[in-house]
Amino acid sequence: MESTPRISCPYLDSYVGRNVMVVGKVVQLRGDQAIVDADGNVTAHLNREAHLSVGNGAQLIGKVNPDLSIKVLSSVDLGTGVDFNLCHTLVELTHQHKNLFVSEGSAAGAAH
Repeated sequence: MESTPRISCPYLDSYVGRNVMVVGKVVQLRGDQAIVDADGNVTAHLNREAHLSVGNGAQLIGKVNPDLSIKVLSSVDLGTGVDFNLCHTLVELTHQHKNLFVSEGSAAGAAH
């Protein structure tokens, strides 16, 4: 089974068509769209179950569209106590050490 990698805005273009996890600060809500700051602004197309608040942190899981927006499958309002520096560091560590964090089907078991 493929994992859901943690990414931020600069990594979006590497994950088009894949499910990802993004944690960031909600900076704007307009209808069924949110703008989330995750080391850059990410446009999120929300589902009906999304209950986010401007200024709060949010965890989004969704598919990256060709225009680099995210079609949200699930979202969690994380409130105001989010350490965004820690979130940034976790994304960077995840990408520096992919073999520890990301499994991509059968390739995960292959010897290096």
